[in-house]
Amino acid sequence: MDRKLKPIQQKIHLIISICIVIPVSFVYGVNPASVFNIQLKTVDEHHFFKAVMGFYLGCAVLWVVGVFKQQYLKTALISNVVFMLGLGFGRVLSYFLDGIPTIGFLIGTIGEFCLGFYGLWVLTHKKSNFAKN
Repeated sequence: MDRKLKPIQQKIHLIISICIVIPVSFVYGVNPASVFNIQLKTVDEHHFFKAVMGFYLGCAVLWVVGVFKQQYLKTALISNVVFMLGLGFGRVLSYFLDGIPTIGFLIGTIGEFCLGFYGLWVLTHKKSNFAKN
């Protein structure tokens, strides 16, 4: 039985992503050492983490727009899948090249894969009701 996805099924992972990515972006951009084993020493390192904060916030804005405006939902879903799976696969590569990180990053990797693959499922579900672009 293949039923149409309910709006909450299409958007719940975006809402979860928004609720996680916004606070994490501020931690990265303001004081990453407060949560992670990261000590920034150079101005370039500070600039890099502020850029990551801006990128995370920009993605979160797109996801918020997708939650509230149906015509942007598919774009928000695609960007969320790319964002989450990109982070997840990058972290797996780092496990092999750099070693095992702290528990926060391990949990984050699992979450990124869950959110990314859920978004992929929503995008490929046969009866999604996306606005035609």
